[in-house]
Amino acid sequence: MKYIRMILVAAVSVVLFSAFTMKGGDKPVYVFGVGASFKDSVVYFTEVQLVDSVVLDKSGFLPEREMYAYQLKNYLEYQKGKPDYTCAIYFSEHKSRLEKELSKVRKAYAKGDAFILENVKQTEFIFKKPKEY
Repeated sequence: MKYIRMILVAAVSVVLFSAFTMKGGDKPVYVFGVGASFKDSVVYFTEVQLVDSVVLDKSGFLPEREMYAYQLKNYLEYQKGKPDYTCAIYFSEHKSRLEKELSKVRKAYAKGDAFILENVKQTEFIFKKPKEY
């Protein structure tokens, strides 16, 4: 009887501790991109997009984030005919925070009327996980 209790307690402990260590579903990752050039006054902004099946690494960074910037750069170069653009990617697990960041960046470029802001709609361009690209 004593051994049965010990085995039962050990089994329940294993079940409880494993429940706390299981991943409860990864958070979604949202991104938006900005493309600007020193040779052109047009600045392109993508919409905030959900990137499918992407998880931030242990440091909180987007894995292979430079590949997302290259996707936007290639789109601007080959689809829009805009070479020499430098692209930056912003990412977060919180869509509302990222939308606020997009608003801040747009306001910074809108100051002084030096730039023309262009939106890139999600129907025109979608970020894809780099291995699927």
